[in-house]
Amino acid sequence: MSEFILALISAALVNNLILHQGLAIDPALQLSADQTRRRVHALGLATLALLVLTSNIGQLLYHYLLQPLQLGYLRVFILLPLCVLVVEPLLGGLSRMLPTLPFSGLMPLLLGNVALLGLSLQVTQGNYGALQALALSLGGGLGFWLALSLFVDLRERSDNDAIAPSFRGLPVELIGAGVMALAFLGFNGLFTS
Repeated sequence: MSEFILALISAALVNNLILHQGLAIDPALQLSADQTRRRVHALGLATLALLVLTSNIGQLLYHYLLQPLQLGYLRVFILLPLCVLVVEPLLGGLSRMLPTLPFSGLMPLLLGNVALLGLSLQVTQGNYGALQALALSLGGGLGFWLALSLFVDLRERSDNDAIAPSFRGLPVELIGAGVMALAFLGFNGLFTS
């Protein structure tokens, strides 16, 4: 159980998909300033669910289908269609389960999210167990959701007169991303095994 919690915290804070690995930065920068918090939470929840599904199903396919047939080199050709095919049914299910969150219009952001394929490849390449893969995908999704919320908060706070006009928008967001990455890197070495 301690390995599960350690992997969860490590994936969410230290090895954050946006701030440390740079895998899922596209949705964070593509959200406009008029996006509501509910839309950000809908994107975070959908990405969390997709990361958990695709990385764990991908790991099962890799270990029980590709490796016994000695076709491990084809994992990208199996994982990429898996990442694409799971998006629409999951969004439909989430919109039925949580009708108050605006899941409509998230399809392009989720299809272009490289974190789905990147984390699936990391899980299959790392030879993790099922529990550790679940912790990594759950922590990766929670870390994505946290970083996305921090980006939206930074965007809301940066639209004032205290910031020079040349730094408003994307420049201050990238500077903020660097500062957040350094802050999250401070968690490195917090836990020792």
